[in-house]
Amino acid sequence: MSEKPVESLSEGEAAEELKRLAAEIAEHDRRYHTEDAPTISDAEYDALARRNLAIEERFPDLVREDSPSRRVGAPPAEGFAKVRHAVPMLSLAKAYTDQDVADFIERGRRFFDRDKDLDIAFTAEPKIDGLSASLRYENGVFVQGATRGDGTVGEDITANLKTIADIPKKLQGSGWPEIIEIRGEVYMTYAEFEALKQRSAAVGGQDYVNPRNTAAGSLRQKDPSVTASRNLKFFAYAWGYTTADPAPTQYDSVQKFKEWGFKVSPLMVRAKSIDELIAHYHRIEEQRSSLGYDIDGVVYKVDQLELQRRWGFVTGEPRWAIAHKFPAEQAMTTVERIDIQVGRTGTLAPVARLAPVTVGGVVVENVTLHNEDYIKGFDSNGQPIRDGIDVRIGDTVVIQRAGDVIPQIVSVVIDKRPANAVPYEFPHTCPVCGSPATREINEKTGKEDSRRRCTGEMICAAQAVERLRHFVSRGALDIEGLGAENIDLFFNSGLVKTAADIFTLKDRRPAVMRALAERREEQAKLREEASGKTRKNVRSVEERNYEGLDKLFAAIDARREPELDRFIFALGIRHIGETTAAVLARQFSTIEELIRVGKEMAKAENPHSVFPSINGIGDTVINALRDFFGNERNDDVLDALLAQVHPKPYVVEISAGSEVSGKTVVFTGSLEKMTRSEAKAMAERLGAKVAGSVSAKTDLVVAGPGAGSKLKVASDLGIEVIDEDTWLQRIGRGG
Repeated sequence: MSEKPVESLSEGEAAEELKRLAAEIAEHDRRYHTEDAPTISDAEYDALARRNLAIEERFPDLVREDSPSRRVGAPPAEGFAKVRHAVPMLSLAKAYTDQDVADFIERGRRFFDRDKDLDIAFTAEPKIDGLSASLRYENGVFVQGATRGDGTVGEDITANLKTIADIPKKLQGSGWPEIIEIRGEVYMTYAEFEALKQRSAAVGGQDYVNPRNTAAGSLRQKDPSVTASRNLKFFAYAWGYTTADPAPTQYDSVQKFKEWGFKVSPLMVRAKSIDELIAHYHRIEEQRSSLGYDIDGVVYKVDQLELQRRWGFVTGEPRWAIAHKFPAEQAMTTVERIDIQVGRTGTLAPVARLAPVTVGGVVVENVTLHNEDYIKGFDSNGQPIRDGIDVRIGDTVVIQRAGDVIPQIVSVVIDKRPANAVPYEFPHTCPVCGSPATREINEKTGKEDSRRRCTGEMICAAQAVERLRHFVSRGALDIEGLGAENIDLFFNSGLVKTAADIFTLKDRRPAVMRALAERREEQAKLREEASGKTRKNVRSVEERNYEGLDKLFAAIDARREPELDRFIFALGIRHIGETTAAVLARQFSTIEELIRVGKEMAKAENPHSVFPSINGIGDTVINALRDFFGNERNDDVLDALLAQVHPKPYVVEISAGSEVSGKTVVFTGSLEKMTRSEAKAMAERLGAKVAGSVSAKTDLVVAGPGAGSKLKVASDLGIEVIDEDTWLQRIGRGG
């Protein structure tokens, strides 16, 4: 996306850009650190972070409380006990060129300029691409292990870490401090990753994306035996809290780790010049593909611990260390065909099917082509990409795994283009249901949207599955036990075609049991074929029972009267997220009223003559509502759903005695008795306004475990801070 140069931004534009970047980077942090499922490359992420920092440096008075430059990682995931790190686990500054490294060295030499005879040494070691972990040893015994989390609070994964053979349960040798937190990286080798993929495929399990995400997911298993089966590895390279330094230098400390029973990188060296460091960087880069595990750069650190302490830290980063990132690996292959996939909102997403090629230790066979403009060689602003060269079936292309995760086409080798290759014709009808696929006009730019969408909505089978998955998802109706796997099974079995069918599943119990049993039977056969062992005393499909079926039906019945905002969000209307759904629920109070207004808008020449003016609701949302409720093909589906589900009217519980009515409330930290969205909805129903950051306008801060810098801001401003239990008591919900 074309961005306005930082030096050209006005103060107002800078404030808006910092707001956008804070939200976008926070979401990417969550996907990477908490969900282990990044959606952009490291380079793209770093570009966002650099732009944020550049704006902050130019406009220091605009630095936000939730600025990405003030945090590390993401909040710990729910489901594990929290561990507060005695010494924060910080991130590293990034270098992308040799000059960046030279600048790092020069900064150090300038800092220690008065020490004329000082001989500064540095260490250089591979940057392992895995999940950071901290291991606490007391009197040589491993007592607790945690993830990085947000750098201050991580997740307690002690039981899972104990299954890793590279992590000693008791330190070997002697000379270790009374207490020390050894830090390092948990990772998965390529060989183990491929073996896991094959085992999973044999039983119809999930398809794992890459070793880093798989290692991270393996560490977050509730059952340690699952973690043990993944054969994870660990390299030690640093330490946190300790009662004594392992050695006077970084290099010698890491060698001590080796004596104590840890695996350390054999590629770690000590050097004194920029030339030595860069030379070692290129040696590691050359060996990268043969190491058998993922690395994404080389880390340089000042070797002498006393100099590390003197040079100190900046926000979230040590000054004495830097990560020199590798450029993305590339490979050449051919485009065998282009397929169109249809998403939940009807987006036609083109995917290039490639002749398989290995990039960064992973076999790549598919790559997204984003939209029809991208295929033609242009970005969303009409600017040329790939030198304006389009992608055709039969083309030879250069691909790379951006950030070693997401494959992308870098260029087309035009000299190798077949003589019979023709420009790709993007379909104007949905390949699944045959409905027209159109490109809407973006209200902000006046230009066509870059994506083409199917207009079939609820009659489109491709959209139906994705809509059903969304309908039962956590932020929507949150039906326990009805995840993506069961939705796919019930849809393909003909048991669930629309959301209304979910609520009649109990009436078709025998068919549901049969579908579940047949899947279990199929998976058992695959396991049998994979293991070569024959099962004995196999019961018939009809005799097989499905444990928890009654629990599933009960979970479905428990959602027959959902909160109105959840129901609106569950409908999957374009541009209607959780926040907008809550605004609509508050405004219209009942689903019947929202439908009435939506249908009246569809008939009116000017929708604004019908739709009330609502703060935060613009033409994009208004048009989406008009299109959805004005589409007659949705009527029968929606009527059938409302015959089964009765959303609760949205009632604002404001009373004369309400202590929070009219107040601005901020929730921070991890809430333990309710989700963040539930807390927000509860506060809004009581007449409070919920804000995302603390300011002079904030009246109350509700802080859970892991609350960070917002507490300091609240303290500085003299704002009242309470815990979750006190909040519940104050609003009359306490025990």
